[in-house]
Amino acid sequence: MSLIKVLHITFDMRVGGAERVIYNLVENTDRSKYDVSILCLDQPIGPFGLRLKEKGYQIDALRRKQGLDFSLIKTVRDYVIAHNINVLHCHQYTPYIYGLFSSIFTPAKAIFTEHGRFYPDRRRMKRIFFNPILARLTPSITSISSATKEALVRYENIPGNRVRVIYNGIEDSNHTRLKSASDVKRSWGIGERGFVLGTVARLDSIKNHPLMIRALKRILEKYPETFLIIVGDGPERKGLEELTSELGIEGQVIFTGFQEDTHLFYGIMDIFLLTSFSEGTAMTLLEAMAAGLPCIVTNVGGNPEIVKDGETGFIIPREDEEALSDKICTLFEDGALRKKMGQAARRRFEERFTVEKMVREYEKIYDEIAHSR
Repeated sequence: MSLIKVLHITFDMRVGGAERVIYNLVENTDRSKYDVSILCLDQPIGPFGLRLKEKGYQIDALRRKQGLDFSLIKTVRDYVIAHNINVLHCHQYTPYIYGLFSSIFTPAKAIFTEHGRFYPDRRRMKRIFFNPILARLTPSITSISSATKEALVRYENIPGNRVRVIYNGIEDSNHTRLKSASDVKRSWGIGERGFVLGTVARLDSIKNHPLMIRALKRILEKYPETFLIIVGDGPERKGLEELTSELGIEGQVIFTGFQEDTHLFYGIMDIFLLTSFSEGTAMTLLEAMAAGLPCIVTNVGGNPEIVKDGETGFIIPREDEEALSDKICTLFEDGALRKKMGQAARRRFEERFTVEKMVREYEKIYDEIAHSR
């Protein structure tokens, strides 16, 4: 029996949530049944892509022009035919358009996965008209959360009965909490008794890091040995550092910059924070749950589908500094509750958000598509 050839089409394989999903899919799809490769529309390929290349996976990159690049459709089509592709797994809307049009009049069939939405979201009239037609030509459409599915229906006019929800999943091996975090704490200037709040995210305005920094200012009045560790880098870093200086708390906020081994930082956190304006299914939130951390998140996007309020953590209104600081203090003061929520978070991760569960769901779709006429 010949292998089903699956080609992932994406912008690139830099460090990001959608790219990590693709990485996990490629690494964990059953190689005895599927031949998996990646085609990037843009260059450079990025760190995740280079890492997969080193492991022997085929990854190619094109050079997309500004606007709708009609020549690129032919290029992708020629690639699909030359490599005898059966399934085009298109990630995000623009790669979906190129993949779908490239698959027409070839044996390949395209599926579309929506990984998240811009904030604020909006309707585009061209898409409102064309998307129902495109959806009929697409054998499978998936989204990473029910909230993302609702956005596809509301803003993209894609029929809800055509969209299947498949939650993101991550590998478990690196995210069990460290037995001793003393050395890691010490290396970042955190005392043994220091209480650590933490987040792992690109320093982008959509992640709303200022909310947790302002909440920390409140908490320090009562608990002066509290630290906030912000793992990641991005365009907002300078502004965030300036905010900590303005508030006079720069000694309690640690900016680590980009870190390859983020699991080390989950090991020293007592509470994980995610205060975004918008989210799909945040990979770092899943990592925190895998590490057995209670999580406090804003009530946006897929967050309420992942965190069970009052059981695995707390859900707060967006931009509510008082609610955030109150919930942090609740967990600060009740070690037993903190431990209970962390254990519940770990169990929920094991039940719903493992990479094995995610991959099996996509493999079912590959099989359905490859064997349909």
